[in-house]
Amino acid sequence: MSFTAEWLALREPADRAARDAGLVARAALAAGPDPVILDLGSGTGSTLRVMEPHLPDHAAWRLVDNDADLLEQARSDAHGSVETRAMDLRDLDALPLEGVTLVTASALLDLMPADWIARLADRLAAARLPFYAALSYDGVMRWQPHLPGDASVTRAFNDHQRGDKGLGAALGPDSGPRSVEILRKAGFRVHHADSPWSLNGAEAPLHRALLEGIASAAAEAGNADAAEWGRNRIRIAEQSRCHVGHIDILALPPCAG
Repeated sequence: MSFTAEWLALREPADRAARDAGLVARAALAAGPDPVILDLGSGTGSTLRVMEPHLPDHAAWRLVDNDADLLEQARSDAHGSVETRAMDLRDLDALPLEGVTLVTASALLDLMPADWIARLADRLAAARLPFYAALSYDGVMRWQPHLPGDASVTRAFNDHQRGDKGLGAALGPDSGPRSVEILRKAGFRVHHADSPWSLNGAEAPLHRALLEGIASAAAEAGNADAAEWGRNRIRIAEQSRCHVGHIDILALPPCAG
């Protein structure tokens, strides 16, 4: 389960625009006056970059990912105190939580099975740590203009997103409400907000790359018309608008702010 640096760079501006600004600010406050932030599935450090303006200069980051090359890029691009650790996220007992004041993740929960999120929630609840998880896909995609096949391809893509990404059957588009439920059951007070991508002609390179991925996944899930749908959509990407739904979550332990 890994993504290319090129894809992560292509999506980062859309991610930044989509994130709920209020939850970003509240997450920074939840990190406290001397923040030590553990970022799970950090990639090249997009969460660090979006939160950095909201944090004091002495904030420290621990970036965790299973891709050592992405971590090296994150470390070389970052300012301030940044520690990186390449590790398998299946091993939640190995997470370096000592001294941490906030745990974050972006575009990660939809790749994970429910039992992984439940184990993480229990681990964080025991440590009384707040958790900020942004940009989990919610299963909603819409395009203007509409084309035949939009709905059936979306259904097939959503089915594919529920497949095994290396840790068991992923929650995919169900990850938002299920994560909220799991975190609340673990004792957290959970705040959430929509964080959709809204793409137009200016984001055509991202839109085309996204369409290639959607069509490929939908075809793998058994949609026989997905490849043709993808070609037709890519052809008009510069004249189209696209909505891709996500959800942001901030989970605060009992008695936190």
